[in-house]
Amino acid sequence: MSRLLDVSPDQLTAEQTKIFEQLVAGRGRILGPYRVWIHSPTVASGMEQIGTFLNKRSTLSEREVEMVIIMIATHWDGDYVQTAHVRMGKKVGLSQAVIDALIAGAEPPLTDAHEKAVHRFAAAMIASRKVPDPEFAEIEKTLGRPGIAEVLVLIGYYTSVAMAMKVHEVPIPPES
Repeated sequence: MSRLLDVSPDQLTAEQTKIFEQLVAGRGRILGPYRVWIHSPTVASGMEQIGTFLNKRSTLSEREVEMVIIMIATHWDGDYVQTAHVRMGKKVGLSQAVIDALIAGAEPPLTDAHEKAVHRFAAAMIASRKVPDPEFAEIEKTLGRPGIAEVLVLIGYYTSVAMAMKVHEVPIPPES
């Protein structure tokens, strides 16, 4: 049973109402993790800014974003996030072979150098592996410092999403 504690609009504080309205304006509805974070309006606001940036204005492609989300959801056994983003990954063109490899923690059959660098760096970070200087230099050359920063924040953001959905036992939504 879900542990989400929804707050009806008439029960929101003034600060929560402001964030609620920003979320609805920006995303059309309150997505799952924001239903957790709305209880701390400052957290909800900050996470909304980060999430919107990562999903709309990042230097990473939609495919790269979805690859990393699938990897981090798998790492944390975040079934809700993994299911939702496997679906999204397919929509943005990830093949079943790539998705299967990401879920298995294996090297996916990628041909794009930028995607390979994103995967390599994210896999190292998720595994808590120290990246040797020569490897870091290669990743930096391909992704640049903005890309490195965005992969790190993407991992952190979706770690929080996966944990929020998992700890609140949010059921996996049916496929639409």
